[in-house]
Amino acid sequence: MATIESIEKAYIDFVLTEGEQPKSVYVFAKKNKMPEEEFYRFFASFDTIEQHIWTNFAVKTIAEIKTQEIWPQYTAREKALSFFYAFFELLKSSRSFVVYSVKKQPKTFSTPQIFQGIKDVFESFCNDLITEGLESNELSERKFFSNRYKDALWVQLVFVLHFWINDNSTGFEKTDEAIEKGINVTFDLFQRSPIDNLFEYGKFLAKHGGITEKMGFGNN
Repeated sequence: MATIESIEKAYIDFVLTEGEQPKSVYVFAKKNKMPEEEFYRFFASFDTIEQHIWTNFAVKTIAEIKTQEIWPQYTAREKALSFFYAFFELLKSSRSFVVYSVKKQPKTFSTPQIFQGIKDVFESFCNDLITEGLESNELSERKFFSNRYKDALWVQLVFVLHFWINDNSTGFEKTDEAIEKGINVTFDLFQRSPIDNLFEYGKFLAKHGGITEKMGFGNN
């Protein structure tokens, strides 16, 4: 009897051998000696198989990193770094499939359907760590922008994914470097900066500007 795991394994084997999706569910089911309806018990299409695989990458990564004893003591930045390092370590065992799956996606600014599940899981994870960062004052609360922090992290994940696919360095050490530099720069932008201080000072002057006149420094 087929299972989610057996269908995914058979699908990955097929696409990596043939370089493309099966022509039909019928052909795929026949090749794997299962009734066609058995396939539809678990998946609506081949794209939903890929979507499930990608979503599972994120789910497994999050479950793994949260088992670390030190996890509760991590800052938001450290939790993000932990996810990125663990995620790409997990992808190594499925690199051929990842390269195939990513490269066949159309070049578009919208998120391909097969990545919608992983995006939802990842952004939920990011929302939690960003909320923690805001509550601890590690991150700066910015009107209209704080709720976009998760989007910046998603863009960072997509960037590193494409970087990793093209990384030919030993042990993908360049990807590790890209993760460290990218996450640190991103979180530097999330934290309070001199611009925030300047903005706060500007608001203070706008509110209390009249004090200069009271002290005799007004223009004559």
